Amino acid sequence: MIPKGYQFQSKFGNERFAEGKAEGKAEGKAEGKAELLLKQLALKFGELPLEVFERLRSASDDELSAWAERVLTAASLDEVLR
Repeated sequence: MIPKGYQFQSKFGNERFAEGKAEGKAEGKAEGKAELLLKQLALKFGELPLEVFERLRSASDDELSAWAERVLTAASLDEVLR
């Protein structure tokens, strides 16, 4: 772990660190969105098939956002994940 406030001595090091930090934030955000959507789907439609878990974990951020909106009005799980 790099100490808080540490500055790399090279521009290259600073750029790589910033890229890694941004990628980690994006991955964490997507994982959190997928977990919340799984909870919403289970509350609305009951027990979920294993393939739904796999599909959500491999989905893009745009797909997760679209499904999160559809879960509010969809009548079926298929309608959410179309």
